[in-house]
Amino acid sequence: MRWGGGVVVGGLAAALLCGNEFSEDVPRPSGAAGWTFLGPERGAPHEVLSVSEDAGGNLWVAGGEEGLFLLRPGAATFERFTLADGLRPYGYLPDGSDPVGPKYLKVLSVAGGPSGTVFVGYAGQGACEDNYYASSRERNPNIYKSGDADKVTLTSTGIRVVHYDISSGPGVVSDEAGGREKICSVLRIVWDPQHGNLWFGANHAFAWGDPDFQGSPTCNGQRHCSGVGEHTHPYITAKDATGHQFRLTDAYYGIAVRPDGDVWFGGANRTTRFRYMTVKTPRDFEDARKKSETRSAMANRIDVWPDRVDEVGIPGPLDRVDDNVSGLALMPDGSVWVGSFAWGLARMDASGVVRQYALGSSPWRYVSALARDPSDDSLWVGHRWGGGITRLKGERVISLAPELGAIAGLPVWDIQSAGTGSQRRLLVAFGRDEYGHDGAVGIYQGE
Repeated sequence: MRWGGGVVVGGLAAALLCGNEFSEDVPRPSGAAGWTFLGPERGAPHEVLSVSEDAGGNLWVAGGEEGLFLLRPGAATFERFTLADGLRPYGYLPDGSDPVGPKYLKVLSVAGGPSGTVFVGYAGQGACEDNYYASSRERNPNIYKSGDADKVTLTSTGIRVVHYDISSGPGVVSDEAGGREKICSVLRIVWDPQHGNLWFGANHAFAWGDPDFQGSPTCNGQRHCSGVGEHTHPYITAKDATGHQFRLTDAYYGIAVRPDGDVWFGGANRTTRFRYMTVKTPRDFEDARKKSETRSAMANRIDVWPDRVDEVGIPGPLDRVDDNVSGLALMPDGSVWVGSFAWGLARMDASGVVRQYALGSSPWRYVSALARDPSDDSLWVGHRWGGGITRLKGERVISLAPELGAIAGLPVWDIQSAGTGSQRRLLVAFGRDEYGHDGAVGIYQGE
C-alpha cells in the first residue's frame, strides 16, 4: 500500500445534527468537511465508548459510568438513562430477586436494534469472571451477577428494560453441573436482523442472544427460558513460567456476521468462524461450539499474528504474540479485515487464511476500532494512541488526522455505519484521553 493525502471531501451533516460546538475542555477540530461533532455541551457524555443508531434513527451512546445516552431525531440535546431509570447491569438470583449490595453501572457497548430499541452491554464489577468459583467466604452474587446486557426499548413514559443474564444454571452444562458464570463484561454487540440473532463479544468468550427475548427473572439459566446461548471460545492450552497449563482465552472485541449467518469472532489470542448457521442442524449452539473448540477444529483457531510456538507445542509466556484483536470488518468479497490493539491490520480471505498485513511498522499500528464504509467499501480504522482515523480506499491509505485537528489525539473506541445511499453515516466514538479531555460523538456524511 502507498500513503495517500489527508484530504476528505463531502457534504454537510444532517441539519438536525449540525454544528461543531464543544465544551471548553474538548479539542475543537478545524476544516473537518462532512463532520459533525457532539460533545457535553449537547448533553453527550464526557466519556464516549460506543455509538450506534437504531432503525428509527435514534442515536444511542455508551457513556461509561455516566450511563446510556439518547439523541432522538430532531432533538437538540441528549437524554440520559441510569440505574434510576431502570438500567440493569446485574442478573437475577434463582428466585428472581436482586443480588444484595451496591450496583455498578458502566455502559461499554451499544448496538441499535428495531426502531426505538437498543442493545446495551455493561462492565462487570471487580473479578467478576472468577468470583462464582471462589471460596464460599469470597463468593458474592453482587459481583458474579454483575454486568451482562440489556435490551432497552423506548416507551411513552420512559424505557422498558429486559436483561440478558449470560450464564448457565445448574445441570445445563454437563461438566459444570453447579452452573456457569464466566461472562460479565460485554465489549461488543452485533444485531443480525436477517437471521434473527444477537451476538455478544465479551471477556473470556462470546455468546448468542435472542433479540426477541421478553425476560424471565426466575429462569435460573435454563436454556428454554434464558434468551441466551453461552458460551464458546477458540481457546488454546498455554503454560505459565512454572510450566502450569491453562486455557488461554479473553477479550472478544471482534464480531463480523457473514452473509450466511455464521460469525467471525476475534479475541485476545485467536480468531474463529462460529458456524452457527451452517452446521448440519442450523442454530445448534453446541454443534457449532465443537467446530471452534475441539482438537479436530484446530484449523479454525486462527493465530492472525503467529505465536513463536503453535498450540501443539503449548506456548509459554515468551512464546506468545497475543493478537489482541480490537475489531473485525467483513468485505464484499468475503475477506475480513482484522484490527489489533498492538499490531495494526491483517486481512484474511474468506477461508480464514491471512493474506496481507498493514500498518504494523507505522505509528498508527495501535488499532482500536474498524468499520466498512458501505458507500465505497473503504475501511475506516480508529486508533488508540493518536492518529485519529485512517481510511483505506483501494491502494490508498489516507490519514484523517489533519482534518480532525486536536480531536485526533483522542482514542477512537468504536466506529459503526448507519443508513444507506446518500443517507449513509459513519458514527465514531471519540473517548476521553488520559489527560482528561472530554470525548465526543463524531458523525461523518462526506464522501
